[in-house]
Amino acid sequence: MEYVQERVTTLHDLTDPHPSAPTDRAAVVVPMTEREYAGLAAERVLSELERVSPSSVVVPLRASADRVAPFHDWISEFDLPLSVLWCNGPRVEGVLDDYGLDGDAGKGRDVWLALGQALDGDAEYVAVHDADTETYSRRDVPRLLFPLARGYDFSKGYYARVENGRLYGRLFRLFYEPLVRALRTVHDAPVLTYLDAFRYALAGEFAATTDLAAHLRVQRSWGLEIGTLGDAFDAAGFEGSAQVDLGAYEHDHRAVGGPTGLSDMSRHVAVALFRVLSDRGVTPDYGSLRDRYREAAAEFVRAYETDAAFNGLSYDREDELSQVATYAESVAPPEDDRRLPTWAETGLDPASVREAAAADLEAVR
Repeated sequence: MEYVQERVTTLHDLTDPHPSAPTDRAAVVVPMTEREYAGLAAERVLSELERVSPSSVVVPLRASADRVAPFHDWISEFDLPLSVLWCNGPRVEGVLDDYGLDGDAGKGRDVWLALGQALDGDAEYVAVHDADTETYSRRDVPRLLFPLARGYDFSKGYYARVENGRLYGRLFRLFYEPLVRALRTVHDAPVLTYLDAFRYALAGEFAATTDLAAHLRVQRSWGLEIGTLGDAFDAAGFEGSAQVDLGAYEHDHRAVGGPTGLSDMSRHVAVALFRVLSDRGVTPDYGSLRDRYREAAAEFVRAYETDAAFNGLSYDREDELSQVATYAESVAPPEDDRRLPTWAETGLDPASVREAAAADLEAVR
């Protein structure tokens, strides 16, 4: 337990707080895929949200057509002001195509579609969090909203990732954190200081005022969290941002390899990070950055190995170094910009998406 402040205001879990917060003025976005159907983690999240009483809950769902109806029936059993938005339904895809917004689908696009629905209501705040958290608590949304009610514009969650006697959070520990540190050794840019100030930058949990949320240019896939931080830097800055201790989280764990593994995610994270830097005038020397990343990552491995030993946790140094070598391949110039536009700028009406999603849902039911 500690109470150290970072460059952004840091709210610590010192007394297991359950603060008063304007949950009744907040929309909550909980992205799901069909794998969450009737799962214990998702059941816990929705059951806990019943005790939070948000103004609305939007569940952007990415699922095959045969899974949508049972998913909707299951989720409708919860006592929540809830709407399900089938993100890859044919009519929704058609509306997006009409506006030139179709293409790659992923968590980021799902959240972007749901943000449109949240912003189309009367909520003052919006909170976003994942549905695969086995330790989710009804305190999480009030904690994320608390700084917003005190004049901040953006709030991000952080937590410990320690399970089964070992450290997790591998993509953050072994890729993002040392890569940002390697960049900071060469570039004295405020945006890098900002990105380095967050204790768990890859956490999926954040809250924002609806005005800030309307100005997010969302990455289509796993780079969502880093792209959000870049936009929050512009809109809120150090003074308007906070991070909140959400305790210890237990998530699903991904393999390093495979189409949805950590190595694939590292490429999306790298693209999002380098896009954030490019937009703000920072141009890394990619020729040397990969080696500097490896050097920084080796130092982090030594530090985490020591921390694990101190706490009696198991630690596989060779496996962690092998992951570093894999992630290093993602250190490359960003691809073409495929971010979605801000809701403040797009000509797409959220009501059109809502109507298309309702028609898609009716068709499969």
